[in-house]
Amino acid sequence: MNNEFKPVISGFEHVKRFWDSSRCMVVAKVLPGEFYVSKHNELISTVLGSCIAACIYDEQLGLGGMNHFMLPGVKGMEDINADDLNCRYGNWAMEYLINELIKNGACRHSLKIKLFGGGKIIRSMTDIGIGNIRFANAYIQDEALELVSHDVGGPWPRKVVFNPQTGKAHVKKLRQMHNDTIEKREVRYLHDIEAQDAKTNIELF
Repeated sequence: MNNEFKPVISGFEHVKRFWDSSRCMVVAKVLPGEFYVSKHNELISTVLGSCIAACIYDEQLGLGGMNHFMLPGVKGMEDINADDLNCRYGNWAMEYLINELIKNGACRHSLKIKLFGGGKIIRSMTDIGIGNIRFANAYIQDEALELVSHDVGGPWPRKVVFNPQTGKAHVKKLRQMHNDTIEKREVRYLHDIEAQDAKTNIELF
């Protein structure tokens, strides 16, 4: 039974971790705007609506991570403090996750990617999910990375549980969800982004 909370990689102390008695494993919970990298036999979990999570791993090293982003990208990223942005933009989220994996020994050419999310769940807005899916696929193609599987689109939220050591991911479509908790969370999060953007003068593309 792997019930030991092993030390996290430096820089990820803020990510919440808990013991899942049903799986008998430690689980790190990634929230919107966060990412997490691990080399331990633990799980990384998130719940997605229109957001995208990329699970990226080097299976030979047993090292992997997951991000969770809300919008495709932002211009002038080099002029913005990363602490202000968090992981909310796709280009930042992908670059920082990949760089953190490489910093911890992964080989870029060995990286494999699984993509999840991009559902249409914010009824009152344009389909953010489609833009996220298009961005993620374009990024992977432009960077010549290997996409091994994906589960994206559709009108439902998803729960994703990823093992960074093995690369295995389990997805549960939350088809029977009768409340709008995730929709409200994403609308609130999007408004927070817009408020922050107004302060930092960044330009979406």
